Amino acid sequence: MKVLVTGAGGYIGKHVVNVLRQHPIEIIACDLCKNFEYQNCCCIGTDILKNAEDKDLFKKLGSPEAVIHLAWQDGFNHKAESHIKNLYSHYLFLKNMAEHGCRNISVLGTMHEVGYYEGAIDEKTPCFPLSYYGIAKNTLRQIMEVYCAEQQVSLKWLRAFYILGDDERSHSVFSKIIEFEKEGKETFPFTSGLNKYDFIAIDKLGELIVKAALQTEIKGIINVCSGKAVSLRDKVEEFIKDHHFKIRPQYGAYPSRPYDSPAIWGDITKLNKILAEE
Repeated sequence: MKVLVTGAGGYIGKHVVNVLRQHPIEIIACDLCKNFEYQNCCCIGTDILKNAEDKDLFKKLGSPEAVIHLAWQDGFNHKAESHIKNLYSHYLFLKNMAEHGCRNISVLGTMHEVGYYEGAIDEKTPCFPLSYYGIAKNTLRQIMEVYCAEQQVSLKWLRAFYILGDDERSHSVFSKIIEFEKEGKETFPFTSGLNKYDFIAIDKLGELIVKAALQTEIKGIINVCSGKAVSLRDKVEEFIKDHHFKIRPQYGAYPSRPYDSPAIWGDITKLNKILAEE
């Protein structure tokens, strides 16, 4: 099997490619950045969104049988207008892949498609996104669900939640804590930290993405997460302790974002079925 990974040089892409390398498949790693390299992989540096309507793009990308679409600009900035500007190009790219022969498409989703919600998220949970990032991801999912159903293409929407690990590249609160500690700061402003989220280590996330993407029996929205809710305060305290940092958070200095739910986690019923089939 030939598997194309877009965004292969990014925060999540690196870990997905490393997991794929453990499988007897041909990997085509594609990224906007041209300065990346993986052993035993075909590495291609190109702007897939700019060239989304190129009729030869499918061949240029190695004619993949499966696509794991991770590429997404400004994923850590939920207010960026690029989410809206690039939306149509994401659709055109995936449509291009399908029209030229790829029947197995997996796209990375996000819990931010749902918006403000309390409880477990499953594939039937209503979505009312409250950020440009969530709106764009949710709209792409809706478009691809209709398109893939019409074209009989297998679509797996891999919905991720909160990710831990490789923290210096994550642009998360944990990467900021590392920066503050290096700067010698004793404290940093923070929210109450009482909100509960579904956390997963990025290495584990890479494994789950690959397992869900390579199989073809279970389709649609698949939550790639732990299925458990843990308070952000507990995770921050654990992170500081594990790294032997001296810095301390100033809880309550910042308000929570309007779309930050009190407690939200993913239902992993479908994911467990995939793991049970191994």
